[in-house]
Amino acid sequence: MGCNRARGGESPCHGPVYKVSSIPRGRALGVIMFLPLEDRYSYSKQRLNSQICSLFGGRIAEELIFGPEKVTTGASNDIERATEIARNMVTKWGLSDKLGPLAYSEADGEVFLGKSVTQTKHVSDETAYAIDQEIREVIERNYAKSKKVLEDNLDKLHKMAEALIKYETIDSDQMQRIMQGQEAGVPSNWTDGKPPAPPPGSKSANQSGGAVQPTTPKPASLS
Repeated sequence: MGCNRARGGESPCHGPVYKVSSIPRGRALGVIMFLPLEDRYSYSKQRLNSQICSLFGGRIAEELIFGPEKVTTGASNDIERATEIARNMVTKWGLSDKLGPLAYSEADGEVFLGKSVTQTKHVSDETAYAIDQEIREVIERNYAKSKKVLEDNLDKLHKMAEALIKYETIDSDQMQRIMQGQEAGVPSNWTDGKPPAPPPGSKSANQSGGAVQPTTPKPASLS
């Protein structure tokens, strides 16, 4: 859960969440899937702030539930992505109120030994310090916003965690019910560990309720 997730999976500046899973995938210990409502070729400042806010949801949830000393490294990739967005907002996209619509990032070039020595410095030490401060301000502002949303919806956070522990994956309908103060309910494709029933009229469905019965070989007749 993140900033917009605590509002029911959708906000005016963020696409809706349609699935949340606690099943590890690759480096991720879980995944949250957003449903794009339209093709996008650019992003507003509001939308980028919302993305940063959402990315800190997992980290803040750990802090609220387990305490600051029990926070893990699970959100490392989320922190990297949030920092990258904040840095691009300040240095590439001109979305910093303090530094204005200027590009401060250096062009990406070929990586080779000694590049850091031969690289030309395009900003002064004072400007570099201001960039770092502005990036930190973007991160801290959205971190505080995400934390407040989760604190205000702590009961829903617990319900969503309980549903994930039980079902491992929850869909948008379950999230909507949780945000309305209801129980999550059973996912539409939940089978409780049993194999899904075969379609009506299929061959396997006509064999003892769907179970294939083993055949017993007949003894050979004596001649």
